[in-house]
Amino acid sequence: MQQLELFPKDLRIERVDPETNMYRFYRLRLMPDLFGGVSLLREWGRIGTQGRHRIELFEDASRAHDAMAALYRTKKKRGYRLVSRKV
Repeated sequence: MQQLELFPKDLRIERVDPETNMYRFYRLRLMPDLFGGVSLLREWGRIGTQGRHRIELFEDASRAHDAMAALYRTKKKRGYRLVSRKV
């Protein structure tokens, strides 16, 4: 079982199933914004492509970390596995 660091800022997870031709990635990154809050950048798509992205804004880092952890748990239940993490 893989466990996240206490406060990761960058996660990349992948779901690979050759039998169904499924090669997906999902990346979550926390970044400070210009107004003192924190942005959660979500990127997803097929491995090897640029994919799509969405930015969510949060007032503070704790709410952004909570959202990141919730997304990670949801994706983990769907079969995604941790590939890399950066602090």
